[in-house]
Amino acid sequence: MLRGRRGTRVRALEGGPEEEAPPAAAAVPLALLPSAQQPEATAEQMLLRGIFEIGRGSCDVVLTERALRWRPILPERPAGDPKFDLLHKEEFIELKDVFSVKLKRRCSSTQQRGTLLGITLFVCLKKEQNKLKDSTIDLINLSEDHCDLWFRQFKKILAGFSNRPKSLKIFLNPQSHKKEATQIYYEKVEPLLKLAGIKTDVTITEYEGHALSLLKECELQGFDGVICVGGDGSASEVAHALLLRAQKNAGVETDCLLTPVRAQLPLGVIPAGSTNVLAHSLYGVPHVVTATLHIIMGHIQPVDVCTFSTMGKLLRFGFSAMFGFGGRTLALAEKHRWMSPNQRRDFAVIKALAKLKPEDCEISFLPFKSSQDLQERKAQGSPKSDCSDQWQMIQGQFLNVSIMAIPCLCSVAPRGLAPNTRLNNGSMALIIVRNTSRPEFIKHLKRYASVKNQFSFPFVETYTVEEVKVRRKNNTSGHNLEEKNEPHEIALENSFPWNVDGDLMEVASDVHVRLHPRLISLYGGGVEEMNDSKVTCNCL
Repeated sequence: MLRGRRGTRVRALEGGPEEEAPPAAAAVPLALLPSAQQPEATAEQMLLRGIFEIGRGSCDVVLTERALRWRPILPERPAGDPKFDLLHKEEFIELKDVFSVKLKRRCSSTQQRGTLLGITLFVCLKKEQNKLKDSTIDLINLSEDHCDLWFRQFKKILAGFSNRPKSLKIFLNPQSHKKEATQIYYEKVEPLLKLAGIKTDVTITEYEGHALSLLKECELQGFDGVICVGGDGSASEVAHALLLRAQKNAGVETDCLLTPVRAQLPLGVIPAGSTNVLAHSLYGVPHVVTATLHIIMGHIQPVDVCTFSTMGKLLRFGFSAMFGFGGRTLALAEKHRWMSPNQRRDFAVIKALAKLKPEDCEISFLPFKSSQDLQERKAQGSPKSDCSDQWQMIQGQFLNVSIMAIPCLCSVAPRGLAPNTRLNNGSMALIIVRNTSRPEFIKHLKRYASVKNQFSFPFVETYTVEEVKVRRKNNTSGHNLEEKNEPHEIALENSFPWNVDGDLMEVASDVHVRLHPRLISLYGGGVEEMNDSKVTCNCL
């Protein structure tokens, strides 16, 4: 057990840079330290004990296998002083919340290494509304030997967190949203990754599908994960590529794919798009620092994935899809890429509402099985269809149909487009909006931005399903033949566009959507229930 001498205690010195410390890191307020139940110190092995100055006072500091604890050094209790117990209260941090440790030095122009001040711990703090924040704790002590011993012990403990990535492959889409992805990565993400000692290899994509083509052949050995900096389309493309690569490496044919192989590397998503549905659903908030810290801390959770196929041929992997109004809105937006993202979205919504028409479809679906059946199906690895399954069929005219394996949270739908779905509950939400008047449909859309139930309309039906088959019956339902249209508008109305994770997919034949539980792992923690708040939709 090591004790620091009183002569080694100093006050916090102002001025001078910290060794390898990012400028954005802030000191940890004691009130913001993790508030979970403290680990029992008596049940842990004490590794080190010494004296450091923390904040403005000298403290007795104890390092155990799971936590760092400190208690202010105060004189004997004055008689009748009720404030003594409060001032003498023990503070602590759990070491699982520490992601980096550096020696703190004060440098000058005449010194190469600088004067040692102590040790700086970099901590991941949990804030309100699912946000994470990086902060620092300074342990001040001028003794080189004392700090070196503690520094090496901290490094040894951090090296023991095997779930944290050491090397990452980064795909950066510079065209995402307002072309801010490059700035977001190099100003906010890269400094934190470097601070955590994570090696990176960055590839800047040049066109749509570039990441897909690269991931088919590029060497991923030595990487612990793949990160996408971009919007929903970019993230979905990388997820699709990772799953295709897994099938290829396992020798699995993608046609008639019933039991796909899980992706071998986890995927991280840095939100840099316009809607960031996947990132919002993963982290509870589309916050760049939160996403980066989840990756650094190695928070991983399995996520359900859908396969979209037609006539037995795999079209793609994805997390969510819409056709009808949702598909046509995206198709219109894609034809006006020259507009800014917000203008393009608003224009497409208004145009699609003006041209609102139902799709005449036949929808078959397999209802979600009981929890016992689900456990048996998970043990087999994937759902399988057979003649004994009780398929149900709905036919009619539908304004919009959504098929979603994740909640699909976003700024205009804070509760989610499919609020009853979770990331890995083994089911999909099938949401059907039957033909109704334009004003009633707009009321339904506006409900997504409020705390009211968006499904409490007589023309909206919801189902929890495992598989869905969609067959379009004709191309002219609800279409006014006397109305004059531009040639590209006629082509759009005669097409059958799907919105799959923000990417346009046009299919002329039937589409079969099948859920595969926990098929890919993504960086992210559990999302808390969002606090009810008044939100207004900015597009209607």
